[in-house]
Amino acid sequence: MPHRKSLASIWRRIPQRYRGESTMCLNCGRHFFPPRHFCPYCRRKSKIAPYTISGRGKVMSYTVVHVAQEGFERQVPYVIAIVELEEGPKLTAQLCAVEPEDVRIGMPVEMSFRRISEDKDDGIIHYGYKFSPILSPKK
Repeated sequence: MPHRKSLASIWRRIPQRYRGESTMCLNCGRHFFPPRHFCPYCRRKSKIAPYTISGRGKVMSYTVVHVAQEGFERQVPYVIAIVELEEGPKLTAQLCAVEPEDVRIGMPVEMSFRRISEDKDDGIIHYGYKFSPILSPKK
């Protein structure tokens, strides 16, 4: 029997997936996405506060997927990238609104909330973040 995520676990992740809610350590200034309850650098001295990320960053590395996992076959080829956010955290996400041959290391990107997949059995549509190129970077 395949493992399924419960609706409760999906709803708990909505703030970070849909609104970019994260945390920062008031002691050292590091940002964490997804959110953390303590700073792994400051440990007991950490003072964690909520923070909403800008959603902007740059492509650090990427790969083009030509043979997709189940449920993503119609999207090939697509790009999966490691994006470094302006605040420092790095995360892995799909790039959208760009052709694979146009992706470059250092490309400025911004987070957008898109459809990720659909549960075939239950019909639940899963949304989350993807990144798209910033056409004219904000200063």
